[in-house]
Parts: sequence; C-alpha cells; structure tokens
Amino acid sequence: MHSLQPPSSAQRPGASPNRLTQAVQRSFWRYPALRIQGSPSPHTRNRPPALGGPEGLVPLARETSCGAQTFLVCAGGPGAPAGRGHRLQQASPQTSCGPTMKSVQKQWLEVLGAYQYVLTFLFMGPFFSLLILFLLFTSFWSVSVLYLVWLFLDWDTPKQGGRRFEWIRNSAMWKHVRDYYPVKLVKTAELPPDRNYVLSVHPHGIMCMGAFCNFSTDVNGFSKKFPGIQTSVTGLDILFHLPVYRDYLMSYGLCPVSRQSLDFILSQPQRGQAVIIMVGGAQESLYAIPGKHCLILRNRKGFVRLALRHGASLVPVYSFGENDIFKFKAFATNSWQYMCQITFKRIMGFSPCIFWGRGLFSANSWGLLPFARPITTVVGRPIPVPQRLDPTEEEVDHYHMLFMEALEQLFEDHKESCGVLASTHLTFI
Repeated sequence: MHSLQPPSSAQRPGASPNRLTQAVQRSFWRYPALRIQGSPSPHTRNRPPALGGPEGLVPLARETSCGAQTFLVCAGGPGAPAGRGHRLQQASPQTSCGPTMKSVQKQWLEVLGAYQYVLTFLFMGPFFSLLILFLLFTSFWSVSVLYLVWLFLDWDTPKQGGRRFEWIRNSAMWKHVRDYYPVKLVKTAELPPDRNYVLSVHPHGIMCMGAFCNFSTDVNGFSKKFPGIQTSVTGLDILFHLPVYRDYLMSYGLCPVSRQSLDFILSQPQRGQAVIIMVGGAQESLYAIPGKHCLILRNRKGFVRLALRHGASLVPVYSFGENDIFKFKAFATNSWQYMCQITFKRIMGFSPCIFWGRGLFSANSWGLLPFARPITTVVGRPIPVPQRLDPTEEEVDHYHMLFMEALEQLFEDHKESCGVLASTHLTFI
C-alpha cells in the first residue's frame, strides 16, 4: 500500500498532475476525518488525532466509481481500524464524481437517533409514571392532577383507533434511525386498498425495530409502495395505561392488541385498514438469538380468527436481521431462569431478558446502543380469507396452516439476498 504524501510544488517535475487528483490529495491533509490512518501529515505528526465519528461505526466514505477509475477512501480518526486506508487512483478527467461521504455529523445523528429509540422503549413509560406520582407531592401537584383528569377522560381513545399525528410519523429523525442499521422495506405483491389486512410480523426481536420503522413511520415510503393502506401497529395493552408514554405511542398510530381495539379498526367503513401484529409476542423475544430464526407460531391462532371474523386478508411479513442488532443471553427451557421469565410474563404481560449492544463511544465496550446490522422487512403476498362471524376450528386450522406455509416460503425466497445462509431454515415452536 502506498501512503499519500502532501502535495508540494517540488514534486511537480514538469507537467502538472491532474487537478482533480491534486484537489483530493489536498483534502486528505486538510481534513483529518478523511486522512488515511497510519500516514500522518508532517504538520500534525505530533498532534493528537482529530475527533471522528463514533468508534467502530461505518466508514465515512464508500467506494465510488468515476468512469473507469475508482476512489476507495476509508475513514480516519480514532474509530478507523489500522490498515483500512487504500490507494488513491487517478480519476478520469472527463468524469465527475458524486459525493458519497458520510460526515461525522451524519454518523452522530444516526447514533443518537438509534439511541433515543432504545431509551424511549425501555424507560419512557416508567419515568413519566414516577414523575407524575412525584409531582403530586411538590408545588407542581396541579400539573399531575390536570394530566390525571385528562387521562381519565381520554382512557378509551387507544381502543378506538388512537390519535396519530402524521408530522410526528414523518419526522426527519427517523431517516437517521433508518440509515443507522440500515432498515429497508421490500414489497413482493400489491395490497389492494379495497380490502382490510392482518399483517403478522416475525420475528418479534427485542424491540421490534423493523416493524416500528417501516409501519409506524413512513420513512421507507410505505404509503407510496402501498397506496390507500393505513397501518396500525399493535402493542401490549398495559403500555397504553402508562401516562405520557401512551400519548407518545398513539401519535405514531399504535393501538392496543386487545380484541376490542382490533375489532374497532377492522370494522371501519373505510377499507384499506391494516393491523400490524407481532404474533410471537413477548415470548418470541426470548428466542431473539443472533443468527437464529425461531418463531412462536405453531399454537398462535388468534390472529387467524380475527382475520376470519372480518374477512381480512392475512399477510406474512418477515424482518431479516431483527435478531442481530443485540446480543442475547438465552436460558435453557428447563432452567429456573427461563421459568422465572415465563412466570413474570404471565403476570406482567412481557418477558424480562438479558441483552446488550455496543457502547455509545466505543465499539469495544458493551452498552444499549444497537449494533449496526441491516434489517430488511419483506412484505409477502396476501392470503384471501372469507368472512366467518363464527369460524370453526377446522377453518382456523386450515388458514393457519396456509399462513405458516406462506411465511416459510417467503423466508426461503429472500433469505440468501438478505445475508442468511442457504442451509438456514425457520423453526416453529
């Protein structure tokens, strides 16, 4: 590998070199974030390294083709591993290159966006519950009283479709969250807006990142890919009892997964309603092991009954990479730790689990920041379901089996393009 030297007039013996090469070389020495590690400038040889992006994150630049020539530039700064610099080849003077650099500011916006989602998911509900209680014993007690009155009057709103705000769902913050992993949405078939749909999303993962990013926000263009379809992501009923957090969830179009809530949405006169259900639920999160694809589905048939009662088409959805953004401690099903998790789930509705990501400032430490792993959510072909106000068990079993087969086929068709080994298959529990 040839190290770059800062250009000087003494290095030009006769004919001047290409201007584009000169400009790029000068930029390497002018901006420390773009300097190849291991080749310090003579003017900054004894200075501490310049502040770069979050350590161990994606490089600041990607490979860029410029006609027949190529620039391949890797990030410098404290986060770039040694030996990642590459030779700078001369570009064609007739071809202009578009910028593909990912700035330090962009990297930090992505990190902070991903981090805020984790903090909100884990702590927003308990924090505001304790805050409302605490304020009752301070001079700001009236704030808590006013909110509790509002909570009482607004108690049934989550079960009646919620209260979404499109400007929140289209917030620019979610573009940075999407780009951090990145999160993608793949369409395989049309969803005509003259029908209602029940989308069963797998796997649940730790925090349902793929489902929330693709269906609770419009950052990946769901409304353009599936025009006329309004999505309603569902969550645990207990979440909509937590002050302030319930309003936050409803602003993104979330609603409880209770029968009353789902029946209300699918009974609307306006067609094109799509409820998003994480069928595996909290129990499936106990199998969120990176590289594994275990689904709690074999005995989960309530979503099929829901589809039959309303004549809504069933749609299989799989989020590849959902289990890979955190490391996870799994316990054997016959261990006392696993039994404690199941008992807690029966009481509280969700399962406590041990997981960790990377550190906020270092990739070599553990923390709550998810690993930057691609998440690809693939929406499958809808399965037409007739309306049966009182479906029989035979009908439920029939369409449940059709759904499992369609989900398995969806996984097999897209697994290799999403980075899953051809020898990997779904496991239904």
